[in-house]
Amino acid sequence: MANSKLIIDVIIPAFNEENAVGNVVNDIPKNLVRDIIVVNNNSTDKTATNATNAGAIVLEEKNMGYGNACLKGIAYLKNNTVPPNIVVFLDADYSDYPEEMTNLIQPILTQKMDMVIGSRALGYKEKGAMTPQQVFGNWLATFLLKLFYGVKYTDLGPFRAIKYESLIALNMKDKTYGWTVEMQLKAAKQKMATCEVAVNYRNRIGFSKVSGTVKGTIGAGYKIITTIFKYI
Repeated sequence: MANSKLIIDVIIPAFNEENAVGNVVNDIPKNLVRDIIVVNNNSTDKTATNATNAGAIVLEEKNMGYGNACLKGIAYLKNNTVPPNIVVFLDADYSDYPEEMTNLIQPILTQKMDMVIGSRALGYKEKGAMTPQQVFGNWLATFLLKLFYGVKYTDLGPFRAIKYESLIALNMKDKTYGWTVEMQLKAAKQKMATCEVAVNYRNRIGFSKVSGTVKGTIGAGYKIITTIFKYI
């Protein structure tokens, strides 16, 4: 994969992230990427406007769900005349450091990896950036992935890079919280070459719609666990 011909597109699912999404878009290394695609997932604030003003391509997805937003972004890429070589997924809440994208894609370029997960467990986390239930949920999910699929991960981190052809081969289906774990277990089942790199993690801007509520935490945990068992 020659760097001179390398095309990288970024997909950012976003729901009510008007105060953060502009920062995320602005911090992405522009010399690295072709298109920054923000999928506005039925936001009721200025997420779409602020993303557009920052220079992103904004798609609208009215059906709520993290996976729905990601699938909308993938559908856009499929309709592109020239597909990317690599797709990077990144959250819109500014908890990740977009400039670390350079580290994320390196194993794909130099080690022939199909997919690279940005691991918050291996990097530095600001105090309070991840709730105790998030830490435990990640531990349990990665333990089950190792137990049933034979792959060792430390995180289900949303900041990840994957070859476009590998992403399409995964035939992703999940529409909500099971998206990240579905990608990792399907990559394991297809024996794709995967690895993790350490990424740093800070307190998000605004309030988490998932880990910030009891309902969201339970819903996400249930979906992740059921997704793991669904594909055994």
